[in-house]
Amino acid sequence: MEFFRNTNIDFLGKKWYFLTFSLIFSVAGLLSMAFWHGIPLGVDFRGGTLVYVKYAHTPDVAAIHAELDGAGLKNPRVQAYDQVHNSNEVLISLDIQETSEQALDKGKIQIIQALESNATPGKGDLNNSSSLNIQNYLLEKDPLHLGADASPRYTAIAQAIVDYRDKTKGGVLSSLDELKGVADPAVLASLQDSYFVSDFGIRNVEIVGPQVGAQLRGQAIRATLYSLGGMLIYLALRFEWIYGVAAVLTVFHDTLITVGAFSLLGWEISLTVIAAILTLIGYSNNDTIVVFDRIRENIKLLRRDKLADIVNKSINQTLSRTILTAGLTFLTVLALFLFGGEVLRGFSLALVIGIVIGTYSSIAIAAPILVAYQEWRAGRGKPPIAMPLRSGSNPAPKEKVKV
Repeated sequence: MEFFRNTNIDFLGKKWYFLTFSLIFSVAGLLSMAFWHGIPLGVDFRGGTLVYVKYAHTPDVAAIHAELDGAGLKNPRVQAYDQVHNSNEVLISLDIQETSEQALDKGKIQIIQALESNATPGKGDLNNSSSLNIQNYLLEKDPLHLGADASPRYTAIAQAIVDYRDKTKGGVLSSLDELKGVADPAVLASLQDSYFVSDFGIRNVEIVGPQVGAQLRGQAIRATLYSLGGMLIYLALRFEWIYGVAAVLTVFHDTLITVGAFSLLGWEISLTVIAAILTLIGYSNNDTIVVFDRIRENIKLLRRDKLADIVNKSINQTLSRTILTAGLTFLTVLALFLFGGEVLRGFSLALVIGIVIGTYSSIAIAAPILVAYQEWRAGRGKPPIAMPLRSGSNPAPKEKVKV
């Protein structure tokens, strides 16, 4: 199947338009990383505390952020979570980096105190109380007058209340009346005296320590650099070193624009985003090699043509394959971005941007670098670098490629 037959688009003739496009987005990303938003590292890399909060209604992210700021929490990050399924959850990131159990409780307590705008003085929050807390309260008040045999009964009641809240109601009760079928009226009346129901519940608390974050950050940087180095060596051996340099510069261009887009949007770069960037490096490299392979074949067939003409012809010949492959992959990751949920949102966004930019750069960046280098060599009176033949093929008469 082919979308295009016998196309003759002058891609190299439009190289200045491509260069302008790349410069605009690259510079915008660099400025954002340097002066505006920085590189928005996720908790995976910078360390900190993640608090998952479930609301009884659609959460107002701006209002939540204002409440956290008002409570004196430093650099809180609030992000709507799982919007596709309307779960009314937000993810709050704090810079608490201790890894002890006390730190878990500290983050949870700080969030609860900051968000309880409708708190009733002197009363506990039933949506954020543990079964042990409720059990101890019932044992103290003994609303059913059970005396010495109260502990097993109140333990079961407290656990039933928490199970109903967490498993049936998704972690948030709207009112105490919802517990009428779960606990005795006397128990509910007693709870009414000392508990109120807030509009949110803390679902989970996670901590990444600063040392672990630094290790993950170093590993991510090394993985990216190793992949670029391996690609440079592979292409230098398969083609010539300049083709490896062109491919690495192209992938660096793609990565810069992708990370710059995350900075401009203020989206955090997590481990899954790094995985997407490594995937992007492989994808862009593969697309570039397809074009390079066709250039190599055409150099052997069209030895008397100028390199610029050969490169243009090669890009046009692989254009249909490029559009088919990139288009199908793009539709897949776009569906993942739209319907994959909040957990995969950063990963899929990196792939959406990366596939578009990676396909573009294979045509608009990698190939022009080859031609520019050959023209530079010709300007200095040096012979152009020709592609090596495939191993095992019959050598053709050596003729220089015109530039």
